[in-house]
Amino acid sequence: MLSLRRLFQSFRYAARGIVIAWKYEQSFRIQVAAALVIVALIFWFQLPLWQAIALLLLIILVLTLELINSILERFVDVFKPRIHPMVQEIKDLMAGAVLIASLGALIVGLLIFVPYFL
Repeated sequence: MLSLRRLFQSFRYAARGIVIAWKYEQSFRIQVAAALVIVALIFWFQLPLWQAIALLLLIILVLTLELINSILERFVDVFKPRIHPMVQEIKDLMAGAVLIASLGALIVGLLIFVPYFL
């Protein structure tokens, strides 16, 4: 049976996680700021729906990957006292995934916005 109380509690936990990311993760704050600029530009230039959807999906992808990166960093830090050689590799691989997504989003953003600025 659906419990509204449990549903709202789940949303509170999720919001708390986002607040934690905002408070402790500089990259997340930078990416949220960039996302807000992009959303403002979407409205400013009145982009076609398909371009707005593409940009919003990329924003969601990058922010989600950044959260996953933060999760994995905290998770592998549990093993850090043992100093397993794979800990740094796991962190670097996840950071690489975020970087690829961010660069891809930047390229798509440039392809969409440059004509509007010219």
